[in-house]
Amino acid sequence: MKIIDTHCDALYKIYKNPKLKYADSNELQTNLERISAGGVGVQFFAVFIEPEVKSDEKFQAALDQVNIFHTELLAANPKLKKVSAWQDIDKLKKDEVGAVLTLEGADAFGNDINKLNTLYELGVMSIGLTWNNANLCADGVGEPRGAGLTEWGKEVVKLNNQHHVFTDISHLSEKGFWDVMDIADYPMASHSNSRTICDHPRNITDQQAQALFKKNGFVSVVFCPDFIKQWSTPEISDLIKHIEHFCSLGGVKDICLGSDFDGISSFVNRLEDTSKYQNLINELLKLYKEEEVRGFAFNNFLNHRPGCRL
Repeated sequence: MKIIDTHCDALYKIYKNPKLKYADSNELQTNLERISAGGVGVQFFAVFIEPEVKSDEKFQAALDQVNIFHTELLAANPKLKKVSAWQDIDKLKKDEVGAVLTLEGADAFGNDINKLNTLYELGVMSIGLTWNNANLCADGVGEPRGAGLTEWGKEVVKLNNQHHVFTDISHLSEKGFWDVMDIADYPMASHSNSRTICDHPRNITDQQAQALFKKNGFVSVVFCPDFIKQWSTPEISDLIKHIEHFCSLGGVKDICLGSDFDGISSFVNRLEDTSKYQNLINELLKLYKEEEVRGFAFNNFLNHRPGCRL
Protein backbone atom coordinates (compact mmCIF):
# COMPACT_ATOMS: atom_id res chain seq x y z
CA MET A 1 0.00 0.00 0.00
CA LYS A 2 1.33 3.44 -0.95
CA ILE A 3 2.34 5.87 1.80
CA ILE A 4 2.55 9.64 2.15
CA ASP A 5 4.96 10.59 4.95
CA THR A 6 4.63 14.23 6.02
CA HIS A 7 7.90 14.62 7.93
CA CYS A 8 11.51 13.48 7.82
CA ASP A 9 14.88 15.12 8.55
CA ALA A 10 17.05 13.59 5.83
CA LEU A 11 18.04 17.03 4.48
CA TYR A 12 19.41 18.11 7.85
CA LYS A 13 21.28 14.83 8.31
CA ILE A 14 22.94 15.18 4.88
CA TYR A 15 23.67 18.85 5.62
CA LYS A 16 25.51 17.79 8.76
CA ASN A 17 27.31 14.94 6.97
CA PRO A 18 27.77 15.76 3.25
CA LYS A 19 29.34 12.34 2.60
CA LEU A 20 25.93 10.71 2.90
CA LYS A 21 24.30 9.70 -0.38
CA TYR A 22 20.55 9.82 -0.41
CA ALA A 23 20.25 6.83 -2.73
CA ASP A 24 21.55 4.20 -0.35
CA SER A 25 23.49 5.53 2.67
CA ASN A 26 22.71 3.16 5.52
CA GLU A 27 22.78 6.05 8.01
CA LEU A 28 19.63 7.48 6.40
CA GLN A 29 16.39 5.91 7.60
CA THR A 30 14.63 7.44 4.58
CA ASN A 31 17.14 6.72 1.82
CA LEU A 32 15.68 6.01 -1.61
CA GLU A 33 16.16 2.25 -1.35
CA ARG A 34 14.25 2.14 1.91
CA ILE A 35 11.50 4.45 0.68
CA SER A 36 10.98 2.19 -2.33
CA ALA A 37 10.97 -0.96 -0.20
CA GLY A 38 8.45 0.55 2.21
CA GLY A 39 6.05 1.73 -0.46
CA VAL A 40 6.40 5.46 0.16
CA GLY A 41 4.91 7.37 -2.76
CA VAL A 42 5.41 10.89 -1.39
CA GLN A 43 7.99 12.00 1.16
CA PHE A 44 8.11 15.40 2.83
CA PHE A 45 11.64 16.72 3.48
CA ALA A 46 12.07 19.34 6.22
CA VAL A 47 14.61 22.16 6.31
CA PHE A 48 15.69 22.51 9.94
CA ILE A 49 18.00 25.14 11.47
CA GLU A 50 19.57 24.47 14.87
CA PRO A 51 18.73 27.15 17.48
CA GLU A 52 22.41 27.81 18.19
CA VAL A 53 23.12 28.92 14.60
CA LYS A 54 23.80 32.66 14.55
CA SER A 55 20.87 34.76 13.35
CA ASP A 56 22.75 36.18 10.37
CA GLU A 57 23.71 32.65 9.23
CA LYS A 58 20.31 30.96 9.45
CA PHE A 59 18.98 31.90 6.03
CA GLN A 60 22.13 30.64 4.34
CA ALA A 61 21.86 27.38 6.28
CA ALA A 62 18.31 27.03 4.96
CA LEU A 63 19.44 27.75 1.40
CA ASP A 64 22.18 25.14 1.76
CA GLN A 65 19.59 22.51 2.68
CA VAL A 66 17.32 23.59 -0.17
CA ASN A 67 20.31 23.15 -2.47
CA ILE A 68 20.82 19.62 -1.10
CA PHE A 69 17.16 18.92 -1.88
CA HIS A 70 17.61 19.98 -5.50
CA THR A 71 21.07 18.55 -6.18
CA GLU A 72 21.75 15.58 -3.91
CA LEU A 73 18.17 14.31 -3.91
CA LEU A 74 16.34 15.37 -7.07
CA ALA A 75 19.14 15.74 -9.62
CA ALA A 76 21.00 12.66 -8.40
CA ASN A 77 17.91 10.45 -8.21
CA PRO A 78 15.60 10.73 -11.25
CA LYS A 79 13.01 8.56 -9.52
CA LEU A 80 12.37 11.46 -7.13
CA LYS A 81 10.05 14.12 -8.55
CA LYS A 82 9.61 17.53 -6.98
CA VAL A 83 6.09 18.43 -5.93
CA SER A 84 5.80 22.10 -6.88
CA ALA A 85 1.99 22.17 -6.86
CA TRP A 86 -0.28 19.84 -4.92
CA GLN A 87 -1.80 18.41 -8.10
CA ASP A 88 1.67 17.13 -9.09
CA ILE A 89 1.07 14.17 -6.78
CA ASP A 90 -1.67 12.96 -9.13
CA LYS A 91 0.80 12.96 -12.04
CA LEU A 92 3.39 10.67 -10.43
CA LYS A 93 4.10 7.45 -12.29
CA LYS A 94 3.96 4.11 -10.52
CA ASP A 95 7.72 3.92 -9.87
CA GLU A 96 8.19 7.62 -8.98
CA VAL A 97 8.33 9.20 -5.53
CA GLY A 98 7.05 12.71 -4.92
CA ALA A 99 9.38 14.96 -2.92
CA VAL A 100 7.86 17.85 -0.94
CA LEU A 101 10.05 20.61 0.52
CA THR A 102 9.00 21.95 3.94
CA LEU A 103 10.35 24.30 6.60
CA GLU A 104 10.51 23.34 10.29
CA GLY A 105 10.68 26.65 12.13
CA ALA A 106 10.57 30.23 10.86
CA ASP A 107 14.04 31.05 12.22
CA ALA A 108 15.39 30.75 8.68
CA PHE A 109 13.69 33.95 7.47
CA GLY A 110 13.40 35.91 10.74
CA ASN A 111 11.10 38.84 10.02
CA ASP A 112 12.31 39.36 6.44
CA ILE A 113 9.44 38.98 3.99
CA ASN A 114 11.86 38.87 1.04
CA LYS A 115 13.54 35.79 2.51
CA LEU A 116 10.15 34.20 3.10
CA ASN A 117 9.10 34.91 -0.49
CA THR A 118 12.35 33.36 -1.71
CA LEU A 119 11.53 30.16 0.18
CA TYR A 120 8.06 30.08 -1.37
CA GLU A 121 9.64 30.51 -4.82
CA LEU A 122 12.10 27.69 -4.10
CA GLY A 123 9.19 25.36 -3.50
CA VAL A 124 8.48 25.27 0.24
CA MET A 125 4.98 23.78 0.57
CA SER A 126 4.56 23.69 4.36
CA ILE A 127 5.88 25.95 7.12
CA GLY A 128 6.07 25.09 10.80
CA LEU A 129 6.24 28.41 12.62
CA THR A 130 8.53 27.12 15.36
CA TRP A 131 10.69 24.30 16.53
CA ASN A 132 10.73 23.93 20.34
CA ASN A 133 12.21 27.36 21.02
CA ALA A 134 10.73 30.84 20.57
CA ASN A 135 11.35 32.98 17.49
CA LEU A 136 9.98 36.14 15.91
CA CYS A 137 6.76 34.37 14.87
CA ALA A 138 5.74 32.53 18.04
CA ASP A 139 6.76 30.43 21.02
CA GLY A 140 7.50 26.75 20.63
CA VAL A 141 6.45 24.05 23.09
CA GLY A 142 9.81 24.33 24.88
CA GLU A 143 9.48 28.04 25.64
CA PRO A 144 8.30 28.43 29.30
CA ARG A 145 6.54 31.71 28.49
CA GLY A 146 4.04 29.85 26.31
CA ALA A 147 3.03 32.89 24.26
CA GLY A 148 1.07 32.74 21.04
CA LEU A 149 1.69 34.25 17.63
CA THR A 150 3.23 37.68 17.16
CA GLU A 151 1.72 40.06 14.63
CA TRP A 152 4.43 38.95 12.22
CA GLY A 153 3.58 35.32 12.90
CA LYS A 154 -0.04 36.03 12.01
CA GLU A 155 1.10 37.69 8.80
CA VAL A 156 3.11 34.58 7.90
CA VAL A 157 0.02 32.39 8.33
CA LYS A 158 -1.94 34.72 6.04
CA LEU A 159 0.85 34.53 3.46
CA ASN A 160 0.75 30.73 3.70
CA ASN A 161 -2.95 30.91 2.94
CA GLN A 162 -2.30 33.04 -0.14
CA HIS A 163 0.37 30.62 -1.41
CA HIS A 164 -1.68 27.47 -0.64
CA VAL A 165 1.03 26.44 1.82
CA PHE A 166 0.24 24.44 4.96
CA THR A 167 0.80 26.01 8.38
CA ASP A 168 2.25 23.22 10.51
CA ILE A 169 1.43 23.35 14.25
CA SER A 170 3.75 20.54 15.39
CA HIS A 171 6.23 22.07 17.90
CA LEU A 172 4.05 25.18 18.37
CA SER A 173 2.93 26.39 21.83
CA GLU A 174 -0.67 25.64 22.72
CA LYS A 175 -1.60 29.33 22.68
CA GLY A 176 0.08 29.64 19.30
CA PHE A 177 -1.98 26.69 18.09
CA TRP A 178 -5.23 28.47 18.91
CA ASP A 179 -4.01 31.63 17.21
CA VAL A 180 -3.31 29.57 14.07
CA MET A 181 -6.77 28.03 14.21
CA ASP A 182 -8.28 31.52 14.04
CA ILE A 183 -6.64 32.44 10.73
CA ALA A 184 -5.13 29.43 8.92
CA ASP A 185 -6.85 28.03 5.85
CA TYR A 186 -4.53 25.01 5.70
CA PRO A 187 -3.52 23.84 9.20
CA MET A 188 -1.76 20.55 9.80
CA ALA A 189 0.23 18.68 12.45
CA SER A 190 3.02 17.06 10.44
CA HIS A 191 4.32 14.82 13.24
CA SER A 192 2.38 14.77 16.52
CA ASN A 193 0.53 12.24 18.66
CA SER A 194 -2.22 12.31 21.30
CA ARG A 195 -1.42 13.86 24.67
CA THR A 196 -4.26 11.82 26.19
CA ILE A 197 -2.44 8.59 25.29
CA CYS A 198 1.08 9.91 26.02
CA ASP A 199 1.40 13.04 28.13
CA HIS A 200 4.25 14.77 26.33
CA PRO A 201 4.26 18.50 25.49
CA ARG A 202 4.97 17.73 21.83
CA ASN A 203 1.65 15.91 21.56
CA ILE A 204 -1.72 17.58 21.09
CA THR A 205 -4.77 17.59 23.36
CA ASP A 206 -8.17 16.25 22.44
CA GLN A 207 -9.43 19.81 22.11
CA GLN A 208 -6.63 20.66 19.69
CA ALA A 209 -7.23 17.54 17.64
CA GLN A 210 -10.95 18.22 17.36
CA ALA A 211 -10.28 21.83 16.39
CA LEU A 212 -7.95 20.64 13.63
CA PHE A 213 -10.53 18.20 12.31
CA LYS A 214 -13.26 20.84 12.39
CA LYS A 215 -10.98 23.24 10.48
CA ASN A 216 -10.34 20.61 7.76
CA GLY A 217 -6.84 20.09 9.09
CA PHE A 218 -5.18 16.77 9.84
CA VAL A 219 -2.72 15.17 12.23
CA SER A 220 0.08 12.83 11.15
CA VAL A 221 1.05 10.38 13.85
CA VAL A 222 4.77 10.34 14.61
CA PHE A 223 7.06 7.37 15.30
CA CYS A 224 9.25 8.98 17.97
CA PRO A 225 9.10 6.59 20.98
CA ASP A 226 8.98 9.43 23.53
CA PHE A 227 5.76 10.68 21.95
CA ILE A 228 4.16 7.21 21.85
CA LYS A 229 4.78 5.51 25.20
CA GLN A 230 6.81 6.58 28.19
CA TRP A 231 9.55 4.54 29.85
CA SER A 232 9.75 1.59 27.45
CA THR A 233 10.33 0.77 23.79
CA PRO A 234 6.96 0.93 22.01
CA GLU A 235 5.45 -1.67 19.76
CA ILE A 236 3.42 -0.91 16.65
CA SER A 237 0.30 -1.59 18.73
CA ASP A 238 1.28 1.32 21.00
CA LEU A 239 1.46 3.67 18.01
CA ILE A 240 -1.91 2.43 16.80
CA LYS A 241 -3.45 3.45 20.14
CA HIS A 242 -2.90 7.06 19.07
CA ILE A 243 -4.67 6.42 15.77
CA GLU A 244 -7.52 4.71 17.63
CA HIS A 245 -7.88 7.67 19.96
CA PHE A 246 -7.93 10.23 17.16
CA CYS A 247 -10.55 8.09 15.43
CA SER A 248 -12.64 8.15 18.60
CA LEU A 249 -12.59 11.95 18.36
CA GLY A 250 -14.09 11.80 14.87
CA GLY A 251 -10.83 11.99 12.92
CA VAL A 252 -10.87 8.77 10.92
CA LYS A 253 -10.61 10.82 7.71
CA ASP A 254 -8.14 13.31 9.21
CA ILE A 255 -5.29 11.00 10.28
CA CYS A 256 -2.07 10.68 8.29
CA LEU A 257 1.50 9.49 8.87
CA GLY A 258 4.57 11.62 9.70
CA SER A 259 7.42 9.38 10.77
CA ASP A 260 10.12 11.90 11.80
CA PHE A 261 12.69 9.41 10.48
CA ASP A 262 16.23 10.80 10.38
CA GLY A 263 15.20 13.10 13.21
CA ILE A 264 14.90 10.33 15.81
CA SER A 265 17.51 8.00 17.27
CA SER A 266 15.31 5.33 18.88
CA PHE A 267 12.48 3.44 17.24
CA VAL A 268 9.26 1.48 17.45
CA ASN A 269 9.92 -2.26 17.27
CA ARG A 270 9.56 -3.48 13.67
CA LEU A 271 9.38 0.15 12.48
CA GLU A 272 13.05 1.16 12.50
CA ASP A 273 13.20 2.81 9.07
CA THR A 274 11.06 3.54 6.04
CA SER A 275 11.49 0.07 4.58
CA LYS A 276 9.42 -1.32 7.49
CA TYR A 277 6.36 0.82 6.76
CA GLN A 278 4.27 -2.12 5.56
CA ASN A 279 4.56 -3.71 9.01
CA LEU A 280 2.43 -0.82 10.29
CA ILE A 281 0.02 -1.14 7.38
CA ASN A 282 -0.43 -4.87 7.98
CA GLU A 283 -1.21 -4.31 11.65
CA LEU A 284 -3.71 -1.58 10.78
CA LEU A 285 -5.47 -3.88 8.33
CA LYS A 286 -6.20 -6.27 11.20
CA LEU A 287 -8.21 -3.54 12.95
CA TYR A 288 -9.63 -1.27 10.25
CA LYS A 289 -11.35 -1.53 6.90
CA GLU A 290 -8.98 -1.40 3.95
CA GLU A 291 -10.56 1.91 2.84
CA GLU A 292 -9.77 3.43 6.24
CA VAL A 293 -6.17 2.19 6.18
CA ARG A 294 -5.71 3.61 2.69
CA GLY A 295 -6.95 6.86 4.17
CA PHE A 296 -4.34 6.86 6.94
CA ALA A 297 -1.63 5.86 4.49
CA PHE A 298 -2.34 8.12 1.53
CA ASN A 299 -5.87 9.24 0.71
CA ASN A 300 -6.62 11.37 3.78
CA PHE A 301 -3.74 13.62 2.88
CA LEU A 302 -4.85 13.82 -0.76
CA ASN A 303 -8.29 14.95 0.41
CA HIS A 304 -6.78 17.68 2.60
CA ARG A 305 -4.57 19.29 -0.03
CA PRO A 306 -5.34 22.93 -0.80
CA GLY A 307 -7.84 22.88 -3.66
CA CYS A 308 -8.71 19.22 -3.04
CA ARG A 309 -10.82 19.38 0.11
CA LEU A 310 -13.76 17.02 0.57
